[in-house]
Amino acid sequence: MYRTFIIARHTFRESVGQPIYSLLLGIGAAVLMVFAMLPFFTLGEDAVMYKAVGLDVILLPVLVATLFATSKSIYEEIEDRTMLTLMSKPVKRWEVLLGKYLGIITSALLAVLVLGLIMGLCIWFRVPTDYQLSTRSVDEGEINTIRAYRMMHLLGVIPSLLTTWMQISVLAAVSVAISTRVSLVVNLPVVILLYIAGNLTRFLDLAVANRGGVSRAAAEVINSVLPYLSLFDIRGQSVYAKVRWGETFAGISMPRSVFSGDLNAVWLSSIWADTGMSLLYAACYATAALAVGMLLFESRELGGAEG
Repeated sequence: MYRTFIIARHTFRESVGQPIYSLLLGIGAAVLMVFAMLPFFTLGEDAVMYKAVGLDVILLPVLVATLFATSKSIYEEIEDRTMLTLMSKPVKRWEVLLGKYLGIITSALLAVLVLGLIMGLCIWFRVPTDYQLSTRSVDEGEINTIRAYRMMHLLGVIPSLLTTWMQISVLAAVSVAISTRVSLVVNLPVVILLYIAGNLTRFLDLAVANRGGVSRAAAEVINSVLPYLSLFDIRGQSVYAKVRWGETFAGISMPRSVFSGDLNAVWLSSIWADTGMSLLYAACYATAALAVGMLLFESRELGGAEG
């Protein structure tokens, strides 16, 4: 595992050092800050809409940067014989593939954290305006209300940021697998189409509900092969609903939630339970995708283009 860690660290530095990484990160940060200054005309739900849009703004540039890093770290290294030099050392192919993957998703995690921090600060500053509250008020009740809204939005958005990273990690595993054979020109559209198809699988069961057994069997196969990306979409709980919590969470003392009496509010513990299930699914699917990638990598010639 030490060699895997060394490869992951080198891949992380290489991914973060790419100009496209900084460019897309800068574009994402600029869009988040511009959107933070815009009204969404949602009758008191501007902060909710900003979170929903902001999560998409984070997902797209980080996903594209991850796909560029995948192609650079695997396919191009095979083509320019850098991988051949690496494999001449006492290192196994699975260690190389796993190290590359871990380094790439770690760079994606850093990007999500940076953009998530920017979005969190924007939420913090726009909450009083969205709810027509004044930070200069001397009314203790109004100040507590501002604090409660800020905490509710931030506590809800953190699990969504993590599931966004999990979704990117799943797609990155597929990208790593196919980048052992194809370049970015093929890799990028394939993964983007997979992302679209993975988000449409949630409607597949409804589409075949009244059809025969063959259609249902085909739907089961498709659901098993394609990533079920709707599992990572917890916005219905963490973004669109109010979040409530108890006096403690995971053993940490928490300030009292003003939404504790709202029967429609979602418990924070329930959101984190769904996040844990998403993590388990992401780990299983990524492991399966990397196993397929390992089979492709084992039979791949490392001296350049296959003849």
